[in-house]
Amino acid sequence: MTDKAVMIMVTTGGRNDAERLGEGLVVEHLAGCCTVIPMVHSFYYWEGQLRREHESLLLVKTLQSRVKAVTEYVRKNHTYDLPEILEVAIDDGSPRYLEWLAQQVAQPLG
Repeated sequence: MTDKAVMIMVTTGGRNDAERLGEGLVVEHLAGCCTVIPMVHSFYYWEGQLRREHESLLLVKTLQSRVKAVTEYVRKNHTYDLPEILEVAIDDGSPRYLEWLAQQVAQPLG
């Protein structure tokens, strides 16, 4: 497979937001699979204030060729002004799963 698999991590304000984004990415064939981790605890400074937030984490499994479209979709549909969108390379994995992932992302709509 020449188009490398990647995982994109996106934090959201809650489970409903993560599920909405994940389902939209799969329906649009921008991701083969999205997984929601319902509760994570995040600590960060925002506008000079230390924030302690309960968030959800969306794991988006896709291909390198779709990263730009995934990022644009997330930015357009996310509730945060500055969503966390981190790309992680997948160097290896189950060959059958990676083939399935590529097939899901490549499928046309309809």
